[in-house]
Amino acid sequence: MDVIPSIDIRGGYCVRLYQGDYGNETIFSDDPVQTALRWQSMGPPRLHIVDLDGAAAGKPGNMEIIRNIAVAVLIPTQLGGGIRDMDTVKELLKAGLDRVILGTAAVEDTAFVKEACSMYGQSIVVSIDTRDGMVAVRGWTQETKVVGIEFAMKMAELGVRRFIYTDIVRDGTLTEPNFTAISELITRTRLPVIAAGGIASVQHLVMLKKLGAEGAIIGKALYTGDIDLKQALKTVEEA
Repeated sequence: MDVIPSIDIRGGYCVRLYQGDYGNETIFSDDPVQTALRWQSMGPPRLHIVDLDGAAAGKPGNMEIIRNIAVAVLIPTQLGGGIRDMDTVKELLKAGLDRVILGTAAVEDTAFVKEACSMYGQSIVVSIDTRDGMVAVRGWTQETKVVGIEFAMKMAELGVRRFIYTDIVRDGTLTEPNFTAISELITRTRLPVIAAGGIASVQHLVMLKKLGAEGAIIGKALYTGDIDLKQALKTVEEA
């Protein structure tokens, strides 16, 4: 199972939000590129980047930083936040990103999802971001009446081959992942699922591996020191 450090960018800073709340932000670094290089040095298989400004605005908000990270690091990098059209997908992949993550656009524009999957295959990932089982969009600021698991099944029919699942209520809380929802998504879709939200210990990572998750994204727990990345990578590999 891949253990993937997350870099959330807002206003040029490396930050973490609590339950996706833009008004409840902690700044951890003023240099996202150096943060990316720091995590890379510890040996993870890839990096996860979130453009928080992009997610809220509907278009990338930190492109220069994103490009700089893509150039600076040697491991594969995936990005989510504000990717709503094919031109943006092409621009990001051309900049050197390995995968792009669709969230809001996947809910609102199924034709775009189908076209992107047809053209770029495994480079397209759809993020299932739920609050109490229902999908939220536009940087998690708007609720929908779309049931997460039903949405995932619909996306699979369109050609999506990988998901990231985040329980928004647990994100940034250092509680625990929504193991039940993650297990259901893995079982029902039979596709690779990367888990995120609430991961606070190496034991959580081991449990996710046992459930069959392809990967786990760690954010706040890395920055607070609750999880040591090098130790986590070693323990999960041995589990």
